[in-house]
Amino acid sequence: MNRPRLVMVGNGMAGVRTLEELLGLAPDLYDIQVFGAEPHPNYNRILLTPVLAGEQQLEDIVLNDFDWYRQNGIRLHAGRSVVRIDRARRLVIADDGTEAVYDRLLLATGSRPCIPPLPGHELHGVTGYRDIADTHTMLEAAERYRHAVVIGGGLLGLEAANGLRQRGMQVTVVHRGDWLLERQLDREAGTLLQQTLEARGLGFRLAAHTERLLGDKNGRVRAVCLRDGTQLAAELVVVATGIRPNSELAEAAGLPCRRGILVSDTLQTYDPRIYAVGECASHRGISYGLVAPLFEQARVCATHLARLGIGRYTGSLLSTRLKVSGIDLYSAGEYAGGEGTRSILLRDPVGGVYRKLVLRADRLVGACLYGDSSDSGWYQRLIREGASIAGFRDRLMFGEALAHREIHHVE
Repeated sequence: MNRPRLVMVGNGMAGVRTLEELLGLAPDLYDIQVFGAEPHPNYNRILLTPVLAGEQQLEDIVLNDFDWYRQNGIRLHAGRSVVRIDRARRLVIADDGTEAVYDRLLLATGSRPCIPPLPGHELHGVTGYRDIADTHTMLEAAERYRHAVVIGGGLLGLEAANGLRQRGMQVTVVHRGDWLLERQLDREAGTLLQQTLEARGLGFRLAAHTERLLGDKNGRVRAVCLRDGTQLAAELVVVATGIRPNSELAEAAGLPCRRGILVSDTLQTYDPRIYAVGECASHRGISYGLVAPLFEQARVCATHLARLGIGRYTGSLLSTRLKVSGIDLYSAGEYAGGEGTRSILLRDPVGGVYRKLVLRADRLVGACLYGDSSDSGWYQRLIREGASIAGFRDRLMFGEALAHREIHHVE
């Protein structure tokens, strides 16, 4: 039998999770080919942080080894980038001339670091932090050099900074915001995080702007210049100021794109034969960069590829965690509060615990936790489901177990 042909462009976590879901629903439906720009099988990008910190090895983070592809009858073109999509002939063409015809095409091209065009950004030793190659660049620098600067105090920047510090480098984080993770934490939690990281040996320059990078005679970066004239020694500069969806391939093929490849609730593009999932996709104006939403997209996309015709992706509740050993933080929903909301606070300076819960009437709509996030899963369910907390509002701060125990006692 001639099976329909499914081609996937991209070999990252969102795309391969879609294939896993599809194989579970319809294991023999498609003849599958995968093009991956990296020479590696599918691996867990989230765990690049503990690899950088020396807590895990690269082989530990492989999710699906080369045997998995063979065992599932998937032809993997590793180290091959697709350079063109011919929608008229339903054909993809790779950089080495390899062609693959498709009946269904899944775009899972991910994203890339957004490196601003600072003077000196092309110097050796300037890198983003996105894949195994970037991690290798940072590990090699940590073996040879002493000073590093991380530009960006978001999740990825702080994880890179902590990893490099554990590798023995002197690290300074330069951040435009007034506090760390200002898009994920309020000022109080961000200040607690900074104090914890400073105790680990990291340095910070907040409300600071990078103006240019200086190089040595060999073309390697040697310093970061700030707008106020300060120069920070740096033989390694990690730029972690955001990501940009890899949507150029789709755009060149005539698919509508706006901050990513536009997709419907079925993860289909304007061309119904072509789907997109992961960081390259833009759903209802949002491109998600966290794993949980991407896996939710994968599940829905797989049901449609499997011809079951069920499932709609309507968006995800975003939550935040920092992948740094020994630091426990979480935020979700309207953590900053706002009009029509009321915040409940718990502070334990001795224990290093801070909790902020944001309510709108009898609904929990946001949470910001630092030092103890043991009840984060429960809070997230309450936010996502919009459940009433009227029956245990006065015990909400103390977590699920106490709230439920008290309710049972009263009844």
